[in-house]
Order: sequence, then structure tokens, then C-alpha cells
Amino acid sequence: MTAPRALLTNPHPVPDTTTSSDTAVPRSADPAELPHIEDPGAVAPADARELSRALLVRLSLLEEGTADYSYVRATLIELNVSLVRYAARRFRSSSEPMDDIVQVGTIGLIKAIDRFEPDRGLEFTTFALPTIIGEIKRYFRDTTWAVHVPRRLQEMRLTLAQASDELEQRLDRAPTVAELAAHLEVDEEEVIEGLTAGNGYTAGSLDMKLAADTPDSTLARRLGFEDARIGRVEDLHTLKPLIAALPERDRTILSLRFVEELTQAQIGEGLGISQMQVSRLLTRTLAVLRAGLLPSDR
Repeated sequence: MTAPRALLTNPHPVPDTTTSSDTAVPRSADPAELPHIEDPGAVAPADARELSRALLVRLSLLEEGTADYSYVRATLIELNVSLVRYAARRFRSSSEPMDDIVQVGTIGLIKAIDRFEPDRGLEFTTFALPTIIGEIKRYFRDTTWAVHVPRRLQEMRLTLAQASDELEQRLDRAPTVAELAAHLEVDEEEVIEGLTAGNGYTAGSLDMKLAADTPDSTLARRLGFEDARIGRVEDLHTLKPLIAALPERDRTILSLRFVEELTQAQIGEGLGISQMQVSRLLTRTLAVLRAGLLPSDR
């Protein structure tokens, strides 16, 4: 590959045109004047920084939308993909595929290239790295959480994951809450809050199979069961207007039998009728309610 110094050579300087007020107006450069790099991804990091510095200056002089502008911009992206991979390694403990993280980080790299101002004298890597990391964090915050939690707790989860990996290698075991708190110099309550918030990162289906159980066992079976009282509430809600439509004597007999739990003989004695009459009235009333409660077979 051509040496970096040769790539930076510009044998034909781009002449400036001036307006009537003698203000310089940059125009698109001749393609022959732009450095040609056959494989930007194969450039060594030190050479990539030097080339990026020159190309960023050139990019600031080119007119946006031209072929030369697109070429220089694309070359800058390829030269600095290694910077994206370096930033993405900070998030390797997450469950997201590394390719997806690198792709999101590349969006941050493109934003950094578009916003960078060479005349400020700042090193490009110093400017680009926070932009790349911020884009990746925004991706985790906005798209990967199953349950929305405050941004502070989302960042705490990432910090705890990195601290846990570091302490686990050092201690050869999982760190305790107290050890995490001491390592991060925060309160134990804050560590517990961050660990609890991490439960909202992913959500499992209630139909998920449990490997340790029988094939037909699901998470829903482990978590709970059907409450028969819920169906009773629905039945009572349906019965309410049916009971309200009954004659007053029938409502009284129902109340005495099923609320006060009196016998048919006691009900008959209280109403001045025979036990047989109470039985017939109850049978008729229950038949009316059953017909109104159950769906018709017709």
C-alpha cells in the first residue's frame, strides 16, 4: 500500500474563487487531487489518524452532495470503524449481538464526522468517541428495554455489569452487593436498585417452556393458577338484574335460603306457608335464574 505521506500529497492544489467581496468560496476538488486509498480498513491505526486529520480538513472544503464529498466522507468512515469497535467492546457484556452494537456505533461515527470542525484544533478521536458511545447508550435506552425505567437506572445497569465482570475475574466468584458498592463508591441501596431495574431489560413469554420440567410445562403454570372466584364474580354480576326482576316474595325466599341459610321449614314458618310451597317456589325461581344465566341451546 502507498505510504501515508504519499497519500496526503496534493500535487494540484485546489484554486479558490472569490466573490466581489474577496470572500473565499470553496468548490469541489478535482478527483485526481484527492488521496486514493484502496483498502481503508487495512490502514494501521496510527496511519489512519494521520489520514483522517487530512481528510477531515479536505471534507470541510468540499461542497456537500458532490461525488468528492461522498468519497472523502465514506473513506473517513472506513478508516475509523476500528474506533467504533473499540467503543463497542465496552458493551460486550450485554445480550445484544456485537454486530448490532457496531452498526449503531457507526451511526454515531457518521454524526461525529459530519459535526467535526477541524479549525478548532481538537483531535478527532477525542471528539468522536463520546459521540459513538452516546449513540450506543441511546440505542440501549430507547430500543432494547422491555420495560421503561429511568435513564439513571439504565446507565447503572451497564456500570454494574462491567463492575461485576471485573470483580468476578479478580475474586473468582460472583461479587456481593457490598463489594459492588465499595468498588463503585456508591450506596448499597443504589446497587440494589440498579440490579432490580435490570429485571426490566428483558421479558419472557408466559408460554415459554421450562427446561427442567415436563414438555407441557410453561412459565404460566409455574407463576399462577386459575382463580375460580373470578368466574363467581362474573356470575354474580350477570345474576344481579335477573334477581332484581323477580317478584318480591321470590327474592325474600332466596335471601332467607342462601344468605341467612335458613331451612325450608324455617322459611315456611316465617312466611306462613308450608315447606312444600317453599320447595316449589325455590325450584321455580332457580329454574328462571338458570335459564337467564346459561346460554340458550336454541
